[in-house]
Amino acid sequence: MLYGAMGRSVQRYRWKAVACGLCLLVLFMNRSAKASDNELDDGYRNMYNLDFFTAHANFGIWTKSHPGDPLGSISDAAAFLFSEFDRLGVLDIELFSDDDRFTKRKRPSADPAVRSAFNDRLQQGERLADAALAKNPLNADALYAKTLIYGLRSDYAALIDKRDLTALRLSEQAAAFAQRALAIKPDLYDAHLATGAENYLLSIKPAPVRWFINITGGSTDKKHGISELTLAAQHGHHLAPFARLILAVAELRDGHKDQARTLLSSLAQEFPGNTLYRRQLDRIH
Repeated sequence: MLYGAMGRSVQRYRWKAVACGLCLLVLFMNRSAKASDNELDDGYRNMYNLDFFTAHANFGIWTKSHPGDPLGSISDAAAFLFSEFDRLGVLDIELFSDDDRFTKRKRPSADPAVRSAFNDRLQQGERLADAALAKNPLNADALYAKTLIYGLRSDYAALIDKRDLTALRLSEQAAAFAQRALAIKPDLYDAHLATGAENYLLSIKPAPVRWFINITGGSTDKKHGISELTLAAQHGHHLAPFARLILAVAELRDGHKDQARTLLSSLAQEFPGNTLYRRQLDRIH
């Protein structure tokens, strides 16, 4: 019974880390874009600023000019998910820094049209990624695309549907693809966000929980987690701002309010259309 109870507790903690770390691998995930990929960059910038209409337009243009690349469809799926998170109010830093609030949250009311569009874009992206991997199993970009696909599905299952076991299974698949992609192409710095967030968030759990996670294959190295998050924040591209957000959470939990304030202030200045950062700044006393 103790084993079962601890297992259920660990599952909550593990998918919480995934929800935070992969969410919204969710929300911002992408490989480093080339200088010519302006529409892709613009799409993520508009998504960060909560201008979803323009973000969808950006991703649509980029997809048409890169018909064989799965990232256009996947990015558009991320925009649909991010807009749903924003509508439902789940993109709140305190959701991830308050364990009790997270576990007691109510199941959101999902928009069927958004769910359909989200799934459709991911299916389009997965077909392209699978086709690329069929030609070359060592295609790092295609492996990274698969990471994003499973990460986004995990986030939807965790934060919208509240299907914890499904989210955990999907997140494990995403992590496996991420490891394969990084082994081939180490400069996919945005991928470090996933392992960084998981290691950090799980490392701050009680000792018995950390022990159980370790024997079941989880990673709970706080120092390594912060290191991975810092890599993503300093060298990542589309995920760098989100890595800075998670680092702000870490600073707040460690009582380093000035450092958290600095990180959130920079995000608020860079993305003035996103009120999340300003709201969290106002909560720091």
